[in-house]
Amino acid sequence: MYKILIVDDEVNIRKLIVKYAIFEGYQVEEAADGGQAVRLCREKAFDLIIMDIMMPGMNGLTACEKIKAFSNVPIIILSARGEEYDKVCGFQLGIDDYVVKPFSPKELMLRIQAVLKRYSQSQGPQDKEIYRYEGLTVDFTGRTVLVDGKPVAMSPKEYDLLFYMVRNRGIALTREKLIGEVWGYHYYGDARTLDTHIKLLRKSLGPYSTGIVTLRGVGYRFALGED
Repeated sequence: MYKILIVDDEVNIRKLIVKYAIFEGYQVEEAADGGQAVRLCREKAFDLIIMDIMMPGMNGLTACEKIKAFSNVPIIILSARGEEYDKVCGFQLGIDDYVVKPFSPKELMLRIQAVLKRYSQSQGPQDKEIYRYEGLTVDFTGRTVLVDGKPVAMSPKEYDLLFYMVRNRGIALTREKLIGEVWGYHYYGDARTLDTHIKLLRKSLGPYSTGIVTLRGVGYRFALGED
């Protein structure tokens, strides 16, 4: 049974999510602020966290940063703030999804299901697989990326997006295809999330960012070392 931590200072929102999560078969614990969430994560293991941003004391983004320093637990941000700045900060910290209030509890359950499925699949055994192009090294098995010999820190979604594009290098990938393969075909979020991650990925790749080619009206193509 998956164990989920719900972090929100609004009791009614916590109760709503708890109700739907228990119905879906999840084990649930609650926290009313970021500080309490960090303490719980140090004491117990969770399979997923739903984290609000605006909370008294320690806010959600700070809590995410502290938790990601010692845990790779997937995190879904749940916030009334939909600004791009908050989304970019969240994804840079390594969150897996961003849901804006007001939200549909049923949609949130689908997103939880999709994130848990991706994480469970990523834990399976893999053959050693490495892609190299000049000073760029992408280690699929170790989930590491080196740019000119230096490791690059990326969010989980940046890794997923880069790995998929590299594996399909030289192929025109539509926006729908990328979202479906990387976020899951049941993803109901903002399509601009893809563009935000492409922007972050280009920044992470530095001199090799030109390998991600924008195909106007279609999507993107990874063009380094095309087969």
